[in-house]
Amino acid sequence: MMASAQAYNAYAEQVLMPQMDQAALAEIKELEARGETQNPRYEELVTEHYYVHHVLRLPAVDWPDPVLRDIAHTNMAIYAPMLGPSELVISPGSPLAHWDRTAELTSIEVPTLVIGARYDTMDPAHMEMMAGRLPRGRYLYCPNGSHLAMYDDQAVYFTGLIDFLHDITSHGPL
Repeated sequence: MMASAQAYNAYAEQVLMPQMDQAALAEIKELEARGETQNPRYEELVTEHYYVHHVLRLPAVDWPDPVLRDIAHTNMAIYAPMLGPSELVISPGSPLAHWDRTAELTSIEVPTLVIGARYDTMDPAHMEMMAGRLPRGRYLYCPNGSHLAMYDDQAVYFTGLIDFLHDITSHGPL
């Protein structure tokens, strides 16, 4: 996750949404405004025009079982109130709307791998900034990845992760 809800929303609104099919985006926003995010049409639109481009760059019918299980078992009683009804942004009235931990990044002293991906819902430049502010941070960029780069940019993701783990274990215990 990005260190700032406001930065997350700005990236969604200024970068990701303009790339979407604008008619689909308008319909998504209309369904959200009417409180119809449980409508099957909402799920269809968000999957087709957002998830398969930014969450996992595979046709939804080909998503791996662990991803499908995660989606099926998401606790909406917690998830929806925490972030708000929209799947595209953190909603203004949600408890996390003003969440920002950017200033605290410099106090995280454990080795930390921050992963950014070209097609992610998270701004890769923000992720790189986070790694730079962490005293023992490292940035890994997945040029073909989305939010689930461990599936759609596996070679880069796992090579970077394994290299990071080898590097930190070769320098003694965490």
